[in-house]
Order: sequence, then C-alpha cells, then structure tokens
Amino acid sequence: MSQSQFAIRFEQVSKTFGDKRVLDKVSFEIERGLSFCILGRSGTGKSVTLKLIDGLIKPNEGTISVEGQPITNLGSRELVPIRKKMGFLFQSGALFDSITVGENIAYPLRRHTKKSENEIRQCVREKLGLVGLENDYDKMPDQLSGGMRKRAALARALALDPSILLVDEPSAGLDPITSREIDELLLNLKSRDTTLVVVTHNIPSARKIGDELAVLHDGHIIARGRPEELEQSEDELVRELLQSTGGG
Repeated sequence: MSQSQFAIRFEQVSKTFGDKRVLDKVSFEIERGLSFCILGRSGTGKSVTLKLIDGLIKPNEGTISVEGQPITNLGSRELVPIRKKMGFLFQSGALFDSITVGENIAYPLRRHTKKSENEIRQCVREKLGLVGLENDYDKMPDQLSGGMRKRAALARALALDPSILLVDEPSAGLDPITSREIDELLLNLKSRDTTLVVVTHNIPSARKIGDELAVLHDGHIIARGRPEELEQSEDELVRELLQSTGGG
C-alpha cells in the first residue's frame, strides 16, 4: 500500500515525560476513510497519541506523517494547513463559554477562511443541523446539557470539513442513551469518507464505531485488528478488554 493511501502513519515514535516513557517506538498506519479506535487502560498514552497526530506535542523520537506529509519537525505556523485538515473533539468539549454556540462553530471559519458573514452563518447552521442542534444557534454553552455540549463541540470540530477527525473519549460523562447518539453521529461521518481516530474506554462503543481496534499497553501496541479478531487474541489483557461491557 502506498504512502498516499494512509491518513496517518507513525514510524518508531517514542514520547517521554520526565523519566516516564509513555510511547516506546510505536509504529502503525491508518488508511484513509478508516475508523480506528485506540483502547487501553488509563495512562497508557491514548490521548497523547491524538495530541501527537495534531502536532500539539512533539515526539522524542520517530516520524509522524499526516496524509503523506511528515509533521514531526514542523513549526506552529507550518502546521496550520495540516491542522485545517483535522478536527479535534476534546473530551471536555472545550467550548468557549463566553460566546454563543453558533459563534463557537463560526470561530474556526473566521480564523482560517475568507468566507463572508452570510457564508459563515449558513455553514454554521448546516453543521448544527448535522448534530441535531439547528435551533440552538443563539444559546450559550452553559444552557446546554452535557450531551448537547458534546454535539456542539462535534459541530465545531467539523466546521472546516476535515478529512480526519480526532476524538478523545466521546462517551465521557454521558448517560448510555446520549453516548449511543454520539456514536451514531460518528458513524454517519464514515459515509462522508472521514478518517476517524477515536480514543475510548467504552468497549461497546468501540465495537460499534471501529473498523479496526488497537490496544495500547506499557508504551506499545500489543494488538490490532477487527473486534472479532482481538476476541481471539492470545493475550489475556486484550481478551479481557474486549469482553468488557463497561461504558466508562
């Protein structure tokens, strides 16, 4: 498979914080349009992996490529066009509390495009409609439930029509019904040829969303494959993880 067919590629990537080695020579590729879920216990480097993909942090060793372009040595200004290809749905949602929901979604459009105000407003309404919040343009974030805030944050992550969406713990803090609704929204993105990289503790959610799952443990990917393949893993930790029914 050629390099151009990969949305993301890690080659021998290591990341250390102080004397703690979080990732140790990790290598993997994610095909374009694939939904890739990263599983593992807390503190295994799952969220760190997302931040490395987005260039928010740098690896100590190795090479990271996004859609065929190495990003490891790029400065913040050089990363801008790469980041415009990626949306990031943070675990907390990370909405700006001082502006309306609509203005939150308009923010990346104002910052990174030359669209007119009418075009921006139309685009914002389209994205709100996509997540079922078409009537909430003028609400403030603190007027929304946890699930609605997550939906609004997803709309903002999609504002620039990214080809890659990074998602950190989409089910965190949500009840099971709302969690399933977020899963459905993410599944709908697969029909738009969006590459999804999802970090989650929610195994039922990962089974539903993921074309492929990868298990991180002690700085290494110890298993990777379709859910039914990982169920048959010779590694007891992998089998236990896949049999979990927990949502958190």
